[in-house]
This record gives sequence, structure tokens and C-alpha cells, in this order.
Amino acid sequence: MKKALLMAAALLLAPMAATAADYKEGVHYTVINEGPATSKPEITEFFSFFCGHCYSFSKTVVPKIEATLPEGVAFNQAHVEFIGADMGVEMSRAFAIAHQLNVEKKVEPAIFAAIHDKKQRFTNLNDIRMVFIANGVDGKDFDAAAKSFMVNAQMSKMKRDTQNAKISGVPSLVVNGKYRVEAGAIKSYDELLDIAYYLATADK
Repeated sequence: MKKALLMAAALLLAPMAATAADYKEGVHYTVINEGPATSKPEITEFFSFFCGHCYSFSKTVVPKIEATLPEGVAFNQAHVEFIGADMGVEMSRAFAIAHQLNVEKKVEPAIFAAIHDKKQRFTNLNDIRMVFIANGVDGKDFDAAAKSFMVNAQMSKMKRDTQNAKISGVPSLVVNGKYRVEAGAIKSYDELLDIAYYLATADK
């Protein structure tokens, strides 16, 4: 019985292994860094609050990533500045502030909803500040975080990582700081995650 179960498991895993072997550089992913990968496996989602697809991704795919992430692989997010003109920069600041204050689980969905559901037009940092306050953040805490070294450093890193990965569209996944998953070659978000998980563990 045990032998039969092992054989059945092998048959089930065989198609998955074959699929992984079909992932090709230049088709399903691009090497963006010829140097070593990150010290620990990680998957980073690049996104923008102004992107409708990113809003959908945040509600349907991100929870799935958090629930199915391979053991030992970290999941990170980075906001891009190139959508939304000057407000793209301020939304990157908002993302960094939310993480600095540890309120991202409340504030990020609120910003997405304000833009895409309520059709609110953000014109300056104070508009963003009001969303934070409406979600329980003290205005003084927001102001202090907005000017902090940690927030500025995170913004600089996100901008640098976006440029290094040559991100031109979002949502986009970068794996181990070395591979950019090519969304144009996939048929579903499930396949996107399959490729990302495969790449994340391939360097182990």
C-alpha cells in the first residue's frame, strides 16, 4: 500500500517537474543581475497604488502568496514612482510611512479603495495624511515618519531596485534580486507564482 502511494505521488509530481523544466530564460524570466542572488530567497512585488491591476492583485494574489510561500522564502513589496507623476513619489512615501508605523494592513487597502473605488483624487501629501488619520494614525506620528531617515532610505531603495530590475509595468515580480518574471509569457497568476516559486528555490 505504501509503495502504491509513493508511486501515485511520483506520478502527480512528474508533470510539475516537467513544467518547471519548461521555464526558459528570455521567455518566462529575465536575468537582471549577473552577480550573486540575494543571501536569502525572496520574492518582491513591484506595484503602484494608481494601478488597477495592482489593486486586484493585492486582493486576490497577495493573500495567496502569503499562504503558499515556500518555506524559507520571504515576500516583499516595493512601490514604484513612475505612475502618477509627482504623486507617484508621494505614494511611495505613503507606502514607506505605513511600514514605518506598522499600519500597512489598514492603510494600504484604504489608499487603494480611495483611488479605485471612491475615485478620490490625490493632489498632495496632506491628502494622503488624511487617509492615515481616518485609519487611526495620529497626525504627529505621520508627520514625524514622513520626514524620517528610515522612510527616505526605503524610498531610495525602492527607486534603485525599480531601476535595477528595469521595471516598466506593474504588478511585476522579481525573485532573489536576480530574476524578473515576464508576465507576457504567462496565462494566469497561478503560473506567475509557479515560476516565481521555482526561481526562488532554484538558487538554493
